[in-house]
Amino acid sequence: MRFFAAIIIQLAFVDITLGRIPFVGHAIRRSRPRRFRQMARNFRYLAIEMGGVLIKLGQFLSARVDVLPPEITQELQGLQDEVPAISAADLETILRREYPDLTTHFAHVEFEPLAAASLGQTVRATLTTGQAVVLKVQRPNIATIVHTDLAALRAIAPWVMRYRPIRRRADIPALLEEFARTLWEELDYEAEVFHAQKFAKMFAHEPRVYIPKVYEELCTPRVVVLENVENPKINEVEKIKAAGIDTHAVAELLIEVYLYQLFKQGFFHADPHPGNIFIRPVGQPLDEEELAEGRVRPFQIIFIDFGMVGRIPDDLRTNLSQVLIGVVQNDARAVINAYDRMGFFLPGSDLERIIQAQAVLMERLEGRNLRELSNPDPAEIQQIGQEFRDILFDFPFQIPQDFIYLGRALGILSGIASALYPEVNPWYQIERYGLEMFNAQRPQFELSRESLLRLVDTVRPYLGMPAQLQRVLRAAENGRLRVQTSNPISERRLERIERRLTVQNWLLVGGMAVLSAVLLHLRKEEEGSKRGGLRC
Repeated sequence: MRFFAAIIIQLAFVDITLGRIPFVGHAIRRSRPRRFRQMARNFRYLAIEMGGVLIKLGQFLSARVDVLPPEITQELQGLQDEVPAISAADLETILRREYPDLTTHFAHVEFEPLAAASLGQTVRATLTTGQAVVLKVQRPNIATIVHTDLAALRAIAPWVMRYRPIRRRADIPALLEEFARTLWEELDYEAEVFHAQKFAKMFAHEPRVYIPKVYEELCTPRVVVLENVENPKINEVEKIKAAGIDTHAVAELLIEVYLYQLFKQGFFHADPHPGNIFIRPVGQPLDEEELAEGRVRPFQIIFIDFGMVGRIPDDLRTNLSQVLIGVVQNDARAVINAYDRMGFFLPGSDLERIIQAQAVLMERLEGRNLRELSNPDPAEIQQIGQEFRDILFDFPFQIPQDFIYLGRALGILSGIASALYPEVNPWYQIERYGLEMFNAQRPQFELSRESLLRLVDTVRPYLGMPAQLQRVLRAAENGRLRVQTSNPISERRLERIERRLTVQNWLLVGGMAVLSAVLLHLRKEEEGSKRGGLRC
């Protein structure tokens, strides 16, 4: 609490009081990124020292690019790799408390950590039956630490809400309660066992995905016992290639697996960092001759650690369906209105300007691979930034609570997929799932033959046009065709705009792909109608 009190006093004195003094205020604003970075670094040191909740809080905040400046989120991203391990003596004490007859169940336990996390730690072990397993063990006194730290954070939250720039962007007490809820869920090892079993059932039909066996009879409220499935981590690209596995196929399967979780199940693994995903070769290794011939080896994606899961509520699915229909009709207004109902915009946002920006992004994002989405052309960013500099600088966006962990998961996944194969194009899988969603929704949104043909007639002239000409005509039609005479955006502001647009990319990618899939489907339907009648 002393740490956060010092931060708040500094913000109040430097940014609010001194920032209003002529000439001094300009220097203070220029120093703000450096001061924010130092604040985040000091918090990181504190979190490593205190552990537990503060490390989880740092990881949670590192994903909130909609609320916090990049200087803070970037500094906090390394916390995942800086978690101190539980001592071997403490670990043995915990295990002997949970298993008074430890040697009855385990022939051997390695007390050196396999991996250390903020709330627990994993070690290798061998059952008396000879099966290699991994034990996930909670940290000592972690429940007391969580209670204490959450009480301190709840006392701090009202202080933070007094700082207007933060108050405008987020409801800190509400975010804290969401954080607390997910934290207690992660500590519920019985729920984690249930989640693992649910994922095993979800992918029972898919041989390319493997969920390790959980030894439920050996699990306790503080220890989870599961099959040891150690293999190359999904970010160990060279090891994966050396095993004869096609990294392009791995990247595509990873995207497909997550689309299945999101669109078909509404239940997804919310912590897909590389330490939780392995790639296991299947079958015999390939010899040098087979590798030279370009043959590739079958593989499985293995998921572990099911403490952090995400769910898509029914009301959210309803609004996502409205987004889908808006995209099908190329109606940026309908899409933005659905986003607004889902809580993506701050109260009082200029939705008309956001609708115009949405229309521009719809034109420009379709068909791009992950490298292009993750590294947009600076000239294009500057062009969009000049046109919509008012809303980008005001930044009226926020990520609803239901999307916090989804956004974090998608951000991690895009980085993993790009590292595996930078040219991977997620549109193929997204188009397929989008078309299936559209077909599932069609009974609720019946279109007449005439309406459908009018839609096809409307878009047909655009299909053969060069992309630049399409953009010019649409800009003129929407009243956005203008000559830019404003001063160029500075490099620092350009970097901020690029980061903000990258946040929005994942919110729009699925919808853009659905549009192209549906248009292709409609054209096929129309051709079919000429031969034997239109089914709608």
